[in-house]
Amino acid sequence: MSLLNKFLVALGALLLGAGVMAQTAQTNVSGVKFDDVTDVRGAKVVLNGAGVRYKAIFKVYAAGMYLAKKAGSTEEVLAMPGAKRMSITMLREIDSGELGKLFSRGMEDNMDRAAFSKLIPGVMRMSQIFSDYKKLNTGDTFAIDWVPGTGTIITVKGVAQGEPFKEPEFFNALLRIWLGPNPADWKLKDALLGHGT
Repeated sequence: MSLLNKFLVALGALLLGAGVMAQTAQTNVSGVKFDDVTDVRGAKVVLNGAGVRYKAIFKVYAAGMYLAKKAGSTEEVLAMPGAKRMSITMLREIDSGELGKLFSRGMEDNMDRAAFSKLIPGVMRMSQIFSDYKKLNTGDTFAIDWVPGTGTIITVKGVAQGEPFKEPEFFNALLRIWLGPNPADWKLKDALLGHGT
C-alpha cells in the first residue's frame, strides 16, 4: 500500500470516527429526548440530569438541567459560574397562567421573605409571560437560560420572551423551584441532580 493510500485510509477512518462522534448522544425521559450536550448562546453545557414532574399520578412535564459541568448538590449548582439551562417539555395540556402561578409559589416557598420581595417585579413579569400564552399543549417546550453578562432569558416554543431578567438572584430563585428545600417534586430534584430516579 502506497503512502498516499495509507494516508487516505487513515483520513477516512478519522472522518468516519468524527461522523460517529458528531451524532449527539441523548437521554430519553418519557419520550422526550434531551441532548447530552447543548449550546446556550454560544456556551457549551452538559445535561446534569433529567426527569419527570408528577402531580399526583399524572405526568406534567419532562425537565432537563444543563450546566457548564456536572454538579451533585443544590449548593454546587447555584454557585457554579457559566451558562445554565432548564429545558421543559410539556407531557400534558396545562393552563399556562396556572403554571406561572405555580412557579411564583415555588420560588416563594424556597426563599426567605425579604429575598423574595426584592424579586417581585420579575416574578410578576414572568407570570405575565405565561399568562399571555393561555395554555401549553403536550409537546410544547420552554427554556429558562442563565447567560452570564446578559441575564435570565425565558424562551417559550422557541421564541425569547421580552428583555432578559438582569438579577442573578432571579435565575437561582427559579432553580430553587426544583432544587430548593421544598421542591416541586422530590424525585425530579434527585433526577436533575443526577441521582437517578
